[in-house]
Amino acid sequence: MTERVFKVEALTRVEGEGGLYLRMAGDQVDDIQLQIYEPPRLFEALLRGKPLEETPDITARICGICPVAYQMSSVHALEAALGITISPEVRRLRRLLYCGEWIESHALHIYLLNAPDFLGYQSGLELAGHYPAEAERGLRMKKHGNDLLQVLGGRAIHPVNVAVGGFYRLPKRAEMQKLIPDFEWCLEAAIATTRWAATFDFPELDCDYQFVSLGHDDEYPMNEGPVITSDGERIDVTDYEAHFKEVQRPHSTAFHSLRTDAETPYLVGPLARVGLCFDKLAPVAREVSQELGLRWPSHNPFHSILARGLELIHVFSEGLEILRDYEPTRPARQPYEYRVGEGCAATEAPRGLLYHHYRVSDDGKIVTANIIPPTSQNQARIEEDLRRWAPRVVSDDDSQTSRQLENLVRCYDPCISCSTHFLKVKIDRQ
Repeated sequence: MTERVFKVEALTRVEGEGGLYLRMAGDQVDDIQLQIYEPPRLFEALLRGKPLEETPDITARICGICPVAYQMSSVHALEAALGITISPEVRRLRRLLYCGEWIESHALHIYLLNAPDFLGYQSGLELAGHYPAEAERGLRMKKHGNDLLQVLGGRAIHPVNVAVGGFYRLPKRAEMQKLIPDFEWCLEAAIATTRWAATFDFPELDCDYQFVSLGHDDEYPMNEGPVITSDGERIDVTDYEAHFKEVQRPHSTAFHSLRTDAETPYLVGPLARVGLCFDKLAPVAREVSQELGLRWPSHNPFHSILARGLELIHVFSEGLEILRDYEPTRPARQPYEYRVGEGCAATEAPRGLLYHHYRVSDDGKIVTANIIPPTSQNQARIEEDLRRWAPRVVSDDDSQTSRQLENLVRCYDPCISCSTHFLKVKIDRQ
C-alpha cells in the first residue's frame, strides 16, 4: 500500500504559529494533525495576583484581531463575581463596540484571507490587482470598524476604554454622529460583499456538525445568553465546564475542546451562529439571504464566508441604530466593592464562543483564571473536517493538494490561520 506524507512546516498569513501533517495510506487518511507549536503564552498564570481592574487590558493582548472579545468576556465574568449590574446604556455601548470588532475582523477575513482561495489567487494583494474595487471596499469597511473602536474604545488596536462596571469615558454625541454617514455607506457595501461572495464556486462538503453558540431571546448572539446547541440544549454559562472539556494532544500546544458526555468535537463561529440564530439577524440581512437563495443551517464549512457576509450586514445595521440613538448618560461606570467571588461569562468573538472564568479575592486580586478561546474549541472539528476532505483532494500534484487543504483550514478563520497561505509544503513519499 502506497503511503504519502504531507507536511506543512509553517502556516503563513496566520496569527500564531502552526503547521499541518497528513499521512495517507492508499486513498485513506491514516493520520491528520493541525499542529499548533507556538509556545504557550501563559496568560492565565500571568493574571494571578494582578488587580482585577488590569485584567481586561491584559487579556486583550491575547489577540490583536479580536481584543474586544477578550475584554468583554473578562468584564462580564468579573462583574458576575462582584455582583455588578451594568446600566442598559452601557450594555448597548458594549454591543456597539463588539460590532466594531466584528466589522474589522470579518472584512479582513472575507477580502484578504478567504476570497483569494475561491478566486484562485495566492494572496490578498494578488486579488486586489484583479479586483481593485472590491479590495478597496473591503479595506474601507475595515477602516470604519477601526474608526468605531477608536472613538468608543480609545484605540483602534487593543482598546483601553473598557472597564469593570462600564467604561472609563463615554464618547461625545458629536463623535458618534460623525460615524453615521460612513456606516450608511458600509451597510450597502456589506450587502454588496455578500452578493459578491455568493457568486463564488463552493466545493461540496457536508459535515456532521453540532453547532454551539450563545443564544438570546431577542438579540443576535454577542454578549449575553445561555449556550445553545443544534441538539436543542440550553446550557447556562455557569455550567459550561460541566458540558465542555479541554484535552491535550501531543501535536498541539493548544487544547482541543470536546463535549464532555460523548467526547465529540463541535463547531463555533459564524456558521454555527447563523445556523442557530438566523431568525435574530437584522431584517435586511435575512432579506439578502432570501434574495440569494441561501439556506440555513448549512453544514458546508466553505459557506462560512456567506455567514460572515450576513453578519457584516447585521452589525452595520445594528451599529447604525445605536449610533443614531446615542445620548451620553452618566455614570460611565457602576461603583463596586471588592469581595471574595467567582464569575464566568461567554461572548461571541468573530471566530466563535469565548469563555472566561475567574476567582477573585477580598482585596480585588485575581486568584485563578481560565480562558477558552474559539480556536481551541474548533481545532478538533477542523481535523475531523480535514479527514473527510483530504481523500477528495489528494492528487498527483502535491502543491495543488496542499493548496486544497489550506483552503479548508482558512474557512474557519482560526487565530493561528488568520492570514494567508501556507509557506512551504514538504511531501515525503514512501
